[in-house]
Amino acid sequence: MNHTTGVPVNSSASTKERILTAAESLFAQRGFEGASLRQLTAAAGVNLAAVNYHFGSKDHLVEQVFKRRLDQLNARRLAALKHITGQSETTLEDVLSAFIRPALDLSHDGGGGLFMRVLARAFAEHDDSLRKFLSENYGHVMRQFTAEFARLLPDLSKEELYWRIDLVTGALTHAMSGFGIIQRKSDVSETIHREQTAEHLIRFAAAGLRTP
Repeated sequence: MNHTTGVPVNSSASTKERILTAAESLFAQRGFEGASLRQLTAAAGVNLAAVNYHFGSKDHLVEQVFKRRLDQLNARRLAALKHITGQSETTLEDVLSAFIRPALDLSHDGGGGLFMRVLARAFAEHDDSLRKFLSENYGHVMRQFTAEFARLLPDLSKEELYWRIDLVTGALTHAMSGFGIIQRKSDVSETIHREQTAEHLIRFAAAGLRTP
């Protein structure tokens, strides 16, 4: 822990990883504009030259904070989707599970909860360059899921389907943030609570997607 900034620092991690971890924490606390490079270098225990060497610019650093988490998340999503795509026995719940469960797993992994706050910042601050980066790098993931949803919901127009998927994604982001009114009870394990969250969200999303 860096006692000056309150950011956890793992001294055994590589310089690049320390910078990314410190940046994720600062972005969650102070936003992309509010977190300065001076604060970042102090939190990570590095100099500005190290930040420039590994990332070149603050914008690229922001992108790499997202890439570190989202590459892993979307690889898991696509692997789960690959097993069920196009099969006659595949249900809407199966596709939602492939979309939702890896995201909930990420939100409870080490540092995942902090990343959810960074993600919320991205939506709140309306950063157009970041939105473009996310669309260009991860838009193909949503297109693959949307194609499978469309196959299973042939009566929905493309526009209606996009509206519903957007709302499902919003509900998932809310569930991942842990800010909802349903909090884990002290006698319920983290694993069981996460499974309960997944089951409720999948049922809720399936009902919304199926509505005529």
